[in-house]
Amino acid sequence: MTQFFAEMLRRFRSEKGYSQQQLADKIFVNRSTVSKWEAGTRLPDAAMIHRLAGILSIDANILFSAVAESEEAPNVILVDDEEIILKGGLPILEEVLPNAALVGFTNPGDALEYARRKQIALAFLDIEMGRVSGLDLCRELLKINPSTNVVFLTGYRDYSFDAWETGACGFLMKPLTAEAFRKQLARLRHSMPVGGVADCE
Repeated sequence: MTQFFAEMLRRFRSEKGYSQQQLADKIFVNRSTVSKWEAGTRLPDAAMIHRLAGILSIDANILFSAVAESEEAPNVILVDDEEIILKGGLPILEEVLPNAALVGFTNPGDALEYARRKQIALAFLDIEMGRVSGLDLCRELLKINPSTNVVFLTGYRDYSFDAWETGACGFLMKPLTAEAFRKQLARLRHSMPVGGVADCE
C-alpha cells in the first residue's frame, strides 16, 4: 500500500488545524484509527470516507480517488469447484474490473493459502463446494482479513439467510453476468479501488 491517501489525509487535517485526536473525536473513532490511516497501514471504508469529507469540507470524490491511488491492483478471487464457472466467470470479472488481479480456485484450501499471502479485497464464493461450504470458507477468509468483501454465488435462493450471517456483503444468483457483478460492486461493505470498473453495454 502506498502513502498517497495517508499523505493527503494528513495535509487536509493539518489545513483544518485538527490534531489526530480532534479529528478522531469529530468522526467518532479512536485516535489510533486516524493514526493508522495516516501511517498508510489501513484505509477507511466508504461510509467513513463520506464522514471524513464532511468534517474536512472537501469533495468525497477526492478521498475516494486517493484511496484508489493508494492501493495496488486489488486482489479478487473467484472460488467454485466447477471449472466451467471459473472459465465463464473470470472473463466477465476481467471485463468489469480491468485493473484487478484476478485469480480463480476450484480448491477452497488453495484459496485460503493464497489469502494468507495476499490481501484479498474481494472474494466471490460458491456456497456448495463438495465437502467444504462456501459459508465456512467465508468465515476463514474474514479471520485472515476482516476487510475482505465476500459475495456468495449460488443457484439456490434458500441459502440467502445463512449467507448474511457469515459477514458477507452480497449474494449473486447464477448464471453470472457483467451487469450483476457491476451492481454488486456498488454495495461493497469495505472500500476498494473500483474506479476502473467498466460500464456494461
